[in-house]
Amino acid sequence: MTRTLPAVDLRVPTHEDAFAWHRVFDDPEVMEFLGGRSAASELSVHHEATARQRMHDAELGYCLWSLLNEEGEVMGFTGAQPWRHAWGPVGEVEIGWRLGRSYWGKGYATAAALATLDRVRAAGLGSVVAMVDARNARSIAVTRRLGMELEETFVTPTGRQGHCFRLVL
Repeated sequence: MTRTLPAVDLRVPTHEDAFAWHRVFDDPEVMEFLGGRSAASELSVHHEATARQRMHDAELGYCLWSLLNEEGEVMGFTGAQPWRHAWGPVGEVEIGWRLGRSYWGKGYATAAALATLDRVRAAGLGSVVAMVDARNARSIAVTRRLGMELEETFVTPTGRQGHCFRLVL
């Protein structure tokens, strides 16, 4: 039986969304594979991130969009942005998703990632990558549902093993 995916809405993050991202991501389980809770505990981090995403949207036509559920509540984000590090897939565009714990296991990440793929195709991208911690089975499952292929296994500068998945659009 095929599962029907939930409806989602993606919007360019507003200044106010920084507060929602801060609230949703201030959870050790949500941040387990992303540097831990401290990476999400400072509100200023989310103000900088939402501002950067507004710039990406204006300049590139895509960004990490705020992910809204049927009631218009911010569940997290999904989208695409240029890879920002000196290691890994330099020069590539990475897609990603991060949802609050209460939204896991309901199909939101897959629905949002599919919407992201539609938007990056419309922006003219030919391929995207997803960088995923090798222990993050939930995100790896999303890459599989998107049809992404494992391209490379790597070790991050912090010593964690990760996978780089690619999808040709």
